[in-house]
Amino acid sequence: NSTGNSEPAIAFGPDGRMAVDGLSWLPEQVNLWTGHFGSTPTYFGAMDSQPLPTPGRGRTTLGDGDADLEIASTGTLHLADLDPIFNGHGSFTQLAVSVTNCPANATGPGGCSTQILDTAGADRPWMTSLGRTVWVAYHDSRNSSLIRVKKSIDDGRTWIRSGNPITGQGGVTGSSTFNNSLGPIVADPTTGYVFEAFMAGEPQTKGSSGNYNNVYIARSTDGGATYTDHLLFHAPPFTALNNFWPATAVDPVTGDVYVTWTDLHGVVVTRSGDHGATWSTPALVSTATTTVMPTVTARAGKADVLYYASNATSTDDPGAVWNVYDSRLSNGTWTVSKVSNTPNRVGAICLNGSACTSDRELLDLFEAAEDPISGKLAVIYTDTTIDTWTVQGTTRQLPEIVLAFEQ
Repeated sequence: NSTGNSEPAIAFGPDGRMAVDGLSWLPEQVNLWTGHFGSTPTYFGAMDSQPLPTPGRGRTTLGDGDADLEIASTGTLHLADLDPIFNGHGSFTQLAVSVTNCPANATGPGGCSTQILDTAGADRPWMTSLGRTVWVAYHDSRNSSLIRVKKSIDDGRTWIRSGNPITGQGGVTGSSTFNNSLGPIVADPTTGYVFEAFMAGEPQTKGSSGNYNNVYIARSTDGGATYTDHLLFHAPPFTALNNFWPATAVDPVTGDVYVTWTDLHGVVVTRSGDHGATWSTPALVSTATTTVMPTVTARAGKADVLYYASNATSTDDPGAVWNVYDSRLSNGTWTVSKVSNTPNRVGAICLNGSACTSDRELLDLFEAAEDPISGKLAVIYTDTTIDTWTVQGTTRQLPEIVLAFEQ
């Protein structure tokens, strides 16, 4: 039934249990499904659709913003999402970030528990886990635009503040304060290291440009207590590499680490074979003219980089035809294949986030994951060609999410 969904995420647990989510348009909520590779998942429910406990008289919080999910080895399904806070008069004031924990035997949202981690203004949460330890990274959108990290060592029940990937990094800190965007936080099961990729501009471009021309990886070898930052790529000032996030994946078998991004003209990947100590020269892995929103996943020596791509020369082209592509590394060779059977979008794509006034039906990301049982790829992406809706007499595209399985 067409409620419309965008910006989907996907995760597998070690036992092959799968979860996918989507940001619903009608009404605004986070939808969640669970299942297994190769079959249509079952609807789990609308997450955080009821008001959450919120500090402050008369304030109300509902969860319906940016979301990420994780299935821990404990079997617990963790969901992090943004929560708009409204004052006693019903006016939006700011965003919070919360985590919902669903034990393995939960059959719907009623079996889950939710707690708010931060109400001081947040954006774009990501999460990862190792056993009973869970990390949530998010953007501080109110004070300094730095990256905040919260950590739980009891399977998401209680949380403490963890190390910050940007502070204490000298010139990197100076370049990144009020001047960065973050990608997924990822834990390496082979070492226990934690990785957080982010993009930053230059000190002289602060306040004059939202185009970030540097790609960094922050690595923690002590469970997220402290980080060391490494510059992966530098482009001339005002070059926009944030189209959108720098995506990171760790191969849970080999420990290889991959980071990918795009400058709109091609998707590039850098790899570390020594757990983030050194990195390869970024390599172009796409063949299309225009590329956006790359994501990456890896397992057992295979890596898959997924992205939306078109042969139009600009994301602003109203006639651009977009498809989902997979650039795969296998046996040392990259090959490109098309995932979508039909175009997932026809039209322009706005990449200005909440500043977009139109053409933002895809929102800002999609994801892929490797099934640990079969070793095959699952991709959850947004398609805006399936449904429409009418707003104030105007018919518009209503996005839906599509789940594709490797055969």
